[in-house]
Amino acid sequence: MNKKTLTYVLLGLCAITVVASAIAYFVIKPDRPWLAFFVACCGGVLVFNFLISLFLINKNLKK
Repeated sequence: MNKKTLTYVLLGLCAITVVASAIAYFVIKPDRPWLAFFVACCGGVLVFNFLISLFLINKNLKK
């Protein structure tokens, strides 16, 4: 896999995670607000980790 492909994969994972976290937050919020907040925080942590990975890939794969 080249750098461009990995970049697209990580950006796609970020987008999917943000959308899934938002949907889960609004679906769970009426019943259990604490669980909705927990799901949103976990989604945020995943997105942050994907962005760190994206930065490291772009830094280490310079050609």
